[in-house]
Amino acid sequence: MIKKLIDGYCQLISYLIAAALAVMVVLVFGNVFMRYAFDSGFILSEELSRWLFVWLTFLGAIVAVRDNGHLGTDMLVGRLGPLGKKVCMGLSLVLMLFCLWLLFKGSYDQTVINWETTSAVMEVSMSWFYASGMVFSVLSAPILLGNLWRLLSGQIDDEHLLLMQESEDAPHGDAGKSH
Repeated sequence: MIKKLIDGYCQLISYLIAAALAVMVVLVFGNVFMRYAFDSGFILSEELSRWLFVWLTFLGAIVAVRDNGHLGTDMLVGRLGPLGKKVCMGLSLVLMLFCLWLLFKGSYDQTVINWETTSAVMEVSMSWFYASGMVFSVLSAPILLGNLWRLLSGQIDDEHLLLMQESEDAPHGDAGKSH
């Protein structure tokens, strides 16, 4: 049930990422065309593209957390036995949860500090910009907590004790595949 919920919100996030990327492409190339053809451009193109890029990055990182798609190295962990791998996985999950807390706290503080500050061109509260870190933290935490629960309850077999992929392990066509 929880896995279906996480898969569902990751699918929704993938659609949001695609939409943000499409809007960015239209804004940037439209602005380039307008500058060359008509010697003018979209005023908010650069700022909105920057905001979308930040949100796209954080949303994409959520999907990468779910797919264990962040690059890493297993030079040390790969040499350990099953118990050592489990300890390292548990430790890494706890450390990632701590990092999520730090990111959430920092993003929250920046959101509060910038609540009254507006962006230069769009005149939107800068808190929306900094809220991307909070959204990433809140939506990534259940994934990591689920992995930690699966580890502690013995639901992870020895083959799946590594939480990352080597760059050679993921062919380019595998990017959207769920694991």
